[in-house]
Amino acid sequence: MSTQSIQKSRKPLAIAFLVVFAWFGITGVLGPLFGKLSSVQENNNSSFLPKGAEATKAADEIAKFSGKDSFNFPTLILFEGKTTPETFAAVNAHLANVGDLTLEGTSSKISDFLAPGSKISVFPSNDYMAILANIPLDGNSLAKTLSNDKPVLPAVVAALRADIKPVAAANGLTPYVTGPGGLLGDLFGAFGTLDSSLLLTTFGVVALILILVYRSPVLWIIPLISALFALSTAGGIVYLLAKNNIIDVDGQSQGILSVLVIGAATDYALLLIARYREELHLHANRFDAMKSAYKGVWEPIVASGSTVSISLLILLFSQLTNTAGLGPIGAIGIVCSMITILTLLPALLLIFGRWIFWPRRPLFDGDDHVMSGPWSKVANSIGRNPRKAWIVTGSVLLLFAFASTTLKADGIGTIDTFTGKPESVVGQKLLTTHFPGGEGDPTQIVVAFDKMEAMREAVKSAPGVADIVPLVDPVTQEFKVVGGKTILNVILDKAPDSVEAGNDIPKIRELAHAVDASSLVGGTSAVYFDVRTANTRDNRTIIPIILLVITLILGLLLRSILSAVVLLGTVLLSYFATLGVCALVFNHVFGFAGGDNSFPLFAFIFLVALGIDYNIFLMTRVREESGKIGTRAGIIKGVTVTGAVITSAGVVLAATFAVLGLLPLVPLAELGFAVAFGVLLDTIVVRSILVPALVHEIGPKIWWPSKLSREDIKN
Repeated sequence: MSTQSIQKSRKPLAIAFLVVFAWFGITGVLGPLFGKLSSVQENNNSSFLPKGAEATKAADEIAKFSGKDSFNFPTLILFEGKTTPETFAAVNAHLANVGDLTLEGTSSKISDFLAPGSKISVFPSNDYMAILANIPLDGNSLAKTLSNDKPVLPAVVAALRADIKPVAAANGLTPYVTGPGGLLGDLFGAFGTLDSSLLLTTFGVVALILILVYRSPVLWIIPLISALFALSTAGGIVYLLAKNNIIDVDGQSQGILSVLVIGAATDYALLLIARYREELHLHANRFDAMKSAYKGVWEPIVASGSTVSISLLILLFSQLTNTAGLGPIGAIGIVCSMITILTLLPALLLIFGRWIFWPRRPLFDGDDHVMSGPWSKVANSIGRNPRKAWIVTGSVLLLFAFASTTLKADGIGTIDTFTGKPESVVGQKLLTTHFPGGEGDPTQIVVAFDKMEAMREAVKSAPGVADIVPLVDPVTQEFKVVGGKTILNVILDKAPDSVEAGNDIPKIRELAHAVDASSLVGGTSAVYFDVRTANTRDNRTIIPIILLVITLILGLLLRSILSAVVLLGTVLLSYFATLGVCALVFNHVFGFAGGDNSFPLFAFIFLVALGIDYNIFLMTRVREESGKIGTRAGIIKGVTVTGAVITSAGVVLAATFAVLGLLPLVPLAELGFAVAFGVLLDTIVVRSILVPALVHEIGPKIWWPSKLSREDIKN
């Protein structure tokens, strides 16, 4: 290298080192905070309800009956086996002291988290084959963390399970900790793997794919380190916001944040590195090559990141706090990914120089090597018969899209949420064989005291009602009245968190409001029903807004209305085709009981917003080439030069979301499969065949109304 070249390189190299040092400083501060993100999770469905929901209003009124701002969160213990007076007395006596249990690793006791003004109740089943105990926990206390930064509920459930085993074994009984507390405790346990196995597996999968893509023993480390820096930064920011109650984090949003950041950051890295390698063949100086590569990729990366982050922020319009919380959490992750790849990655590549690509070190030889190979054959094949290509692929996608009408996404009960059979699920199913499904966790009606009897008469005829019991003071055994109101506990014959129990709520509310217009129907079944109602509303309002925003961004980026509409149409077709495949697989292969009704919205967010990325990567390059060689030649070159990198990016993103299937939770397994399959479908079929065929068929008019639509270059 000449003296002039060395002097020319010193300043940008110094800047590169400063950028890297700055990122180490940022990650050094925010990285440790990311490790504490699980401690600020909130996984309680009732706390995510919109303020205007009837179940929320009912919870506020019910809290007044305890004398404190709290609500009863039942944790049920089922002892299955032959029940005699002696066994019942032994269990009852043992559970009387359960409040004295100390939670592992802390000085806290279970009594610290019991609902005020309530007592532990124990009663046998009518068939004398089971005993049921209700440990009434304080719902607000469960939202806190212990002194060891662990969530309260899993610790309480673990302590109860360890404590009841000896007394159960001594009396020939089999114990199960279940009900809302047990189920949610196991849910916490499932999300607990996010800190270890999920993250490690995600990085492992991405590392393997990068090694196969680059066929280099060292290059793969650079994008992976960049993705790790992006995740640490995003996680630290999210922790600070959640810690200060600015946003809400649950286990699902934390899991999605991890795979989203790793997938997006790696995708952007693949695009930048591919263009940089291409330019190294055309420039002797690596800094000039990076400058040229940066000029070609910053716009599509920013457009892609903006599309996804703005789409995620639209989730703020959701009525549910957890769904709305995912919006800024995901957007923070995408923005951190985008900034990291546009700053840290170029700096690292410049510092290490050409040797980082060893053993396939790019030489300054002017060789436009990307114009040969399998993608050149694919592009030219489409160019020879574009009409056949788009008709065949479009017809296949339409066929799958019709199957989307069979998708079951009208809600799913908690016991069907797990892919396996944890103790709480087994216990909940056994509970319904000995007790009414809602025993221990009733639907509650807040009603004027003078209308209590009329309310009982009216509601007892509602579908699903097994019994109605007024709330009584545990000390005086008299009806409990606060502000002229009382509570009726309506015991349903179905599991309180099931879709079927939720379907009984509208009729109960109709009858209740007819007796007392000011009455409120709450409880677990009402909470789940109101959550599903809010999800349905979100699906109908948020999806059209996202479509409008994506269309506007595409139109501005490509300076074309027609291309924006065409691209959006192809992604929508891909989305519905994916839902169709999901319906077939979920119903007939995996055998899932159903899907959460937030699934279509989340699938739409990630499939459409992320799916449009690959069209952005392709079409920005096609537009660049169209100004030089014409649209039809431009689409052939665009597919040729971007084919390998976009396909690799799609495989990486699909693999990261597929890792969600490791969690034993049906909603995340369904989302992981949908995004993984949809991204591959979009990458391999839509972006590689359908879009190029349509652009080739339409020709220069695809850029209408920009000047390119009137190009006079023959192609």
